[in-house]
Amino acid sequence: MRFILSFLLSLLIFSCYNPERNCQNFKTGTFEYEALIGTEVLTTTFTRNDTLEIDYFKGKSDTSSIRWINDCEYIVKKINPKNMAEEKAIHMKILTTKGNEYNFEYNIIGDTKKQKGTAKKTD
Repeated sequence: MRFILSFLLSLLIFSCYNPERNCQNFKTGTFEYEALIGTEVLTTTFTRNDTLEIDYFKGKSDTSSIRWINDCEYIVKKINPKNMAEEKAIHMKILTTKGNEYNFEYNIIGDTKKQKGTAKKTD
């Protein structure tokens, strides 16, 4: 009985925890995102305002439109896609924020597989 009562009390305490989500601070600015591709860690830098995001990767830039759903979620769509895969929009969701970093998840619209990452605000 004590075990069940302790478990329920612990569950109640931890269910009240809300991670920080100060998304408004991350709607605009310049950011960096590192990803492991194969055996190499590659960095993408991107600058975002209310309606556009410009990505810089391996010396090339690419521009996407942004449509905010709410303060923490937005849709990204490439303006000049080079192939069919780039024509698909991506749903981005900021999960948590802390200092100058935020954790996010994203997926191609219509796909259930979600991926996660962390971006760091540099300005």
